[in-house]
Amino acid sequence: MTRRFEGDQVLVATHNAGKLEEMEQLFAPFGVKVIGAAAMNLEEPEETEDTFVGNARIKAHAAVKATGLPALADDSGIQVDGLDGAPGVYTADWAETPNGRDFEMAMTRTHTELQERNAPQPWTARFCSTLVLAWPDGHDEVFEGTVEGTLVWPMRGAQGHGYDPMFQPLGHDRTFAEMPAGEKNAISHRADSFAKLIAGCFG
Repeated sequence: MTRRFEGDQVLVATHNAGKLEEMEQLFAPFGVKVIGAAAMNLEEPEETEDTFVGNARIKAHAAVKATGLPALADDSGIQVDGLDGAPGVYTADWAETPNGRDFEMAMTRTHTELQERNAPQPWTARFCSTLVLAWPDGHDEVFEGTVEGTLVWPMRGAQGHGYDPMFQPLGHDRTFAEMPAGEKNAISHRADSFAKLIAGCFG
């Protein structure tokens, strides 16, 4: 049995404004208010694990320790089959610059490396999202979600964030960045892990 979440607000351990907005929209129908890490002046812990669940646990438990509140953390990224699963847990690292994250640079690097490897098309890939909900007593619950798709080039669309302009989910002819937020949020990797979280802890 998973542990039920009791309360009407949840601390989401992210400084990513796009991810926080997505969480707010996902939680809205359940009457749960979302508080972001930045609003609580939390520092970003160093992500030292090589798995999504490992890094999500680091973020969730660090936020709990700093605030005494239950905290939800997401670790997510894109796995490209033609690059042996890269960038994976290092998705955000591929976008790091001295002036913040540049995902256009990361997507360009991904495309360049696929070409250099002569990776056969279609370039299959999946977005992965691992959610960890942690409590002050050290207990946590883990929920994992994915969405399969292919990478397109050139990038298309101006919605969303991260790799959205390059990712076209299976069964659709538009990228995530070409979809309204509501449509993307209904089929995304985070929607998948979030549905499991709601069923397990809020249902």
